[in-house]
Amino acid sequence: MLGEHHYAIELEWEGDRGEGTSSYRAYGRQHAVRAEGKLHEIAGSSDRVFHGDRDRWNPEELVLAALSECHMLSYLHVATQHGVVVVGYSDAATARMLEDGRGGGRLVEAVLHPRVTVAEPAMREVAASLHHEASEKCFIAASVNFPVHHEPVTLVRDEAAPAE
Repeated sequence: MLGEHHYAIELEWEGDRGEGTSSYRAYGRQHAVRAEGKLHEIAGSSDRVFHGDRDRWNPEELVLAALSECHMLSYLHVATQHGVVVVGYSDAATARMLEDGRGGGRLVEAVLHPRVTVAEPAMREVAASLHHEASEKCFIAASVNFPVHHEPVTLVRDEAAPAE
């Protein structure tokens, strides 16, 4: 059975410095993102290059985080289905954005670098092959209009040599 799911957030701008948006440099880009039932809000801003606060998350980082999270969750699900026991997972994802010269721009690619550790050497090859299936099941990757590449490394617990 196919389901329909709905998501809701609340966003509040926190950047009025007393002059509102009277000029481009008169206001801050700080904001908070909240969702009902969540313990913590996300402190957001624009990227520093766009007069934002580098100590806060920017939208581009949040898109990249969503892609990385979604791939991990899809991967762990697929690993379970294939009998692969994952005992460690990390990612150092990157994304590239290009400005369009008209004041806008877009993300043009993301590269995930999942580092997966499996329990047994016999699981290594299957584990390495599961990233494609996980990507196909990732809701966020299916929702973006730019390529999401994967450069995984697969390790075996208690072994030092990675397999690409």
